[in-house]
Amino acid sequence: MSLRIIEKLFWILKMLKDKDRIFQNLYNDLGSDVESSQKRGDWVNTKELTTKGREWIINEIKESQLRGRGGAGFPTGLKWSFAPKEVGSRPHYLVINGDESEPGTCKDRDILRFEPHKLIEGCLIASYAVQAHVCYIYIRGEYFVDGQKLQAAIDEAYEKKLIGKNAAGTGWDLDIYIHYGAGAYICGEETALLESIEGKKGQPRLKPPFPALIGLYGCPTIINNVETIAVVPTILRRGGKWFSSLGREKNTGTKIFCISGNVNNPCNVEEEMSIPLKELIEVHAGGVIGGWDNLQAVIPGGSSMPLIPKEKCETLTMDFDSLVAEKSGLGTAGVVVINKDQDIIRCMARIARFYKHESCGQCTPCREGSGWMWRMLERMAKGEASKDEIDMLGDVTKQIEGHTICAFGEGSSWPVQGLLRHFKDEIKNRNKFDPIVKENKNIPYLVDQHLLDKNA
Repeated sequence: MSLRIIEKLFWILKMLKDKDRIFQNLYNDLGSDVESSQKRGDWVNTKELTTKGREWIINEIKESQLRGRGGAGFPTGLKWSFAPKEVGSRPHYLVINGDESEPGTCKDRDILRFEPHKLIEGCLIASYAVQAHVCYIYIRGEYFVDGQKLQAAIDEAYEKKLIGKNAAGTGWDLDIYIHYGAGAYICGEETALLESIEGKKGQPRLKPPFPALIGLYGCPTIINNVETIAVVPTILRRGGKWFSSLGREKNTGTKIFCISGNVNNPCNVEEEMSIPLKELIEVHAGGVIGGWDNLQAVIPGGSSMPLIPKEKCETLTMDFDSLVAEKSGLGTAGVVVINKDQDIIRCMARIARFYKHESCGQCTPCREGSGWMWRMLERMAKGEASKDEIDMLGDVTKQIEGHTICAFGEGSSWPVQGLLRHFKDEIKNRNKFDPIVKENKNIPYLVDQHLLDKNA
C-alpha cells in the first residue's frame, strides 16, 4: 500500500462525523420546507432556548468561540454584547449580510436555498439576544431565485407562527424582510450594506461610530453573515462547549469550505476548522488536476486573500490563526486551487481588474491605485514592464493598504502582495527590460480598457 493511500485513509478516519454536521441538507438531498427542517432538528425547543435569557445566549456563543463566517472573523458573542443593554427611543435592528460577492465563495447561497429555516430560526434567536424586533436579510442581486426560496420559507414560518407576533411562542415579536442588492462587491462591507438598505449609494461610512451604536437609520444595529447566524440554534442546543471542542483554540467549530479552480471535483463541504488544506483538496475535491505535484499555488479564503505557494500547502491547516501566520487569511474559506498550467501573473492581473471595477471610488488611494495595479500587472503578464516597476508595484500596494475608509483597500492590495512575495522571480524572468538600455519598446503607461483588450 502506497504512502499516499495510507495518508488518505488516515484523513478519512479523521473527517468530521455526520453527527457533528450542522448543515445536513447542504447538497439538497432532503427537503428545505419547515416539516423537513424540523425532522433535522430545526425549530425544536426554540422557546426553551429564549427563556434562558439574553445573557445566557450571549455567554453560550462566547463560550463556543464562534467567529464571524463572513471574512473578518470577529468573535460573534463579543459583537452581540456591544448592542445597548436597554432599548431607548431608538429601535434595535439585526441585519444579515448575504451579499456574498467574494470571487471563489458560494456557501451562503446554499444555505439560503437548502437550509433557509436554520437561518430564520437563527434570526429569531439573535434578534431576541440583541433586542431587535426587525431583521433585514440583504441578498446580492444575482441570488434572486435563491432569495425567492428564502422568501417562501419566511412566508411558511409566518404561517406556522414561528415568526411574527409572539414568534414560536417565545413572547418576542419579529418581522423579517429581504432586501436585494444590485450585485456590487462593496456592499459586502457592513456600512456600505447599511447605506444600500437605506436607499443610498453603496459606499462605506467612516467609523466610528460603529453600527452597534449608530447603524441602520441611525439606530443600534448588529450585522452578521448568513452562515454565522445559521449555526447559532445548533450551538445553543448542543452547547457552546461542544462547538469549541471542534477545531482548536480560538478557531473552533465547523465551517463550509468552497473548493474551486483546478481540482477534479469542485465542491462545498462542511468540515472541522483547522482541517489540513491538503486533505480538503485531495479527499473532498478529488485532488489537483494533473496531481499534487502539478499544484502551483492556492488562494485560501476568496480572491482578496494573498495566495500561498505549493511548498507551504503541504502542512497548512485551514483556520484563522494558521493562515495569518503565513501572511494570508481564512476570509470566506473560498479555496481557489491554481495548478502549473495557469499563468499566475495573468491570474493576479484578472483579480486586480475585478477590484479596479468594484472600487466605490470614495477614497483616492483605492480609486486610483486599483487601476494602477491592474495596468502594471497586465504589462508584467505580457513581459512589457521594466525591472524597477516590480518594486514600484509593491510601493503602490503599500500606499493603498491602510489608507482607505474600509477594508477594500486591503482586499485589492493583498493578492498583489502575495504574488510579489512568492512569485517575484517569475515576474523578473519575464520582464527583463531595462529602461536605461535604449530599445524600441512600445510601453503604454496610461492605458484604457480598450487598449489592453486590443492586444489580449
